Amino acid sequence: MNHTLGLLLLALLLLLGSCNGYASTSSGLANLVETPFAGRTVLALLRQALGLPKPEGAESQQHQHQQQQQQHQQAASGHRFPAHFRFGAATAAYQIEGAWDEEGKGASVWDTLTHEHPELVVDGATGDRAADSYHLYASDIEALGAVGFDFYRFSISWARLLPYGDAASLNPHAVDYYNRLIDELLAHGIEPVVTMLHYDVPQYLQNLGGFASPLIVGYFRQYADVLYRTFGDRVKVWITHNEPYDFCVEGYGTGRSGPLVYATGVGEYLCAHHVLLSHAAAFHLYDQHYRHRQDGVVGITLSGRYYYPATNETDPAVIDRAIDFQIGWFANALFGPDGNYPATMIADIGEHSMREGRATSRLPTFSPAERDRLRGASDFLGYNYYSSRLATLATGDYDPTLPPSWARDARILQSVDPAWPRAKSEWLYVVPEGLRGVLNWFRTHYANPTVLITENGFSDDGQLVDSGRIGYYRDHLNALLGAIVDDGCHVVGYTAWSIIDNFEWLRGYSEKFGLFYVNFSSPLLERVPKQSASFMASVISTRVVPN
Repeated sequence: MNHTLGLLLLALLLLLGSCNGYASTSSGLANLVETPFAGRTVLALLRQALGLPKPEGAESQQHQHQQQQQQHQQAASGHRFPAHFRFGAATAAYQIEGAWDEEGKGASVWDTLTHEHPELVVDGATGDRAADSYHLYASDIEALGAVGFDFYRFSISWARLLPYGDAASLNPHAVDYYNRLIDELLAHGIEPVVTMLHYDVPQYLQNLGGFASPLIVGYFRQYADVLYRTFGDRVKVWITHNEPYDFCVEGYGTGRSGPLVYATGVGEYLCAHHVLLSHAAAFHLYDQHYRHRQDGVVGITLSGRYYYPATNETDPAVIDRAIDFQIGWFANALFGPDGNYPATMIADIGEHSMREGRATSRLPTFSPAERDRLRGASDFLGYNYYSSRLATLATGDYDPTLPPSWARDARILQSVDPAWPRAKSEWLYVVPEGLRGVLNWFRTHYANPTVLITENGFSDDGQLVDSGRIGYYRDHLNALLGAIVDDGCHVVGYTAWSIIDNFEWLRGYSEKFGLFYVNFSSPLLERVPKQSASFMASVISTRVVPN
């Protein structure tokens, strides 16, 4: 059977709900949708939201404002996504690229973890091959185009591009690969949205201390300079860091995840401090040397849950505290008024440190000059939402004789509502209203910043008829519509995690998040659309969330 015809029939079967289990096919994807809404990029929306100067030939600001107002009113009347709203899908380099040691790539901390500690990954798997997107990137782009996505958020492997972290080690093979990926995306009308670092720090830099060392700030600035200089003529939306809360707490605090540094109560705060300073360095580098000629934007992607009171007696201030210790830890310095950590963190960690007999707080201090550079140093807030929790404040006095930790400093006891459904991942409880809640928290605490949802997704076993994923997307997209249309939250785009099944960190290949199934048992690693791919195609083409 012709491969394209075969996939057309498969897509039809999925839409009819009559296909179960797994399938494998050769390359060639039929278009699932034709969208009439192409033409406005994520960059254009972000620029308009930020009031940045328009490039030559841009439509007048008054016309843009009138058009946006009209589209917003149309959306409000029927709860439709405005025509200017953009949809995308995301991946990360280590999770999909494979080719871990090909053509000059250096080792990352995740290469080290999976090779030296396979017992830490649930199925002993590695990202050595993964979905082999280093060679099969064209198949990923076909999948993106088949659904009708406007943009593709992917990350660049720092260790592939600069094996030793700095410009002197520039790998021409990596430059060629990312050039081909970017050019092919643009040829298909898909905008590249690039994350600079998604967990996979070069092992060489980790040997120098990684994000626990101030040296990383200079290295990251060099890396950003190479990225802007090499790809900035075509990449206009940059994200410096992905989920630094998770990366710092688990990687440099508890030591449970890459790079496996156990320095609880100290390491996570050093990591976060240098994440923020390195972000600011990359932002101001772009602002001073590249923005005027490349005309792009630079943001950061944060993660964190929304919280609800665990009991009727839970003080509302506990909810603010829980969010401040997770999201505000990073967001307050960039989007708040003072370029600093949340006051609660400064006060409580300082007090705990003093009671432990320390001369200074375990939470590092920003200088006045650093605070000036941090305040407002992000064009947009990228946000990954998956789940929420119930919260209450731990009782009892702080015990300075126990090992310090972020968790003991935060003093938040988290729990779940037994009525919340759960995905395959043990941590992923389905709480769509939490997305609306946290977006409104941003609106009220940070003067309604421009937000790009950079990840949202559901895990299962990889089945093609993925009704759980469809339900998750449906409910979260409806919550997002409520936040935008009813509440006035300033959200310009939504990113599904993920376009394809991939290596899910310590869960290996045991949990799947993709809109497309990847046949990991086949040498061809075929990408096959799941039913959720057709669901997302419908949302994108109609701007309406199907019931």
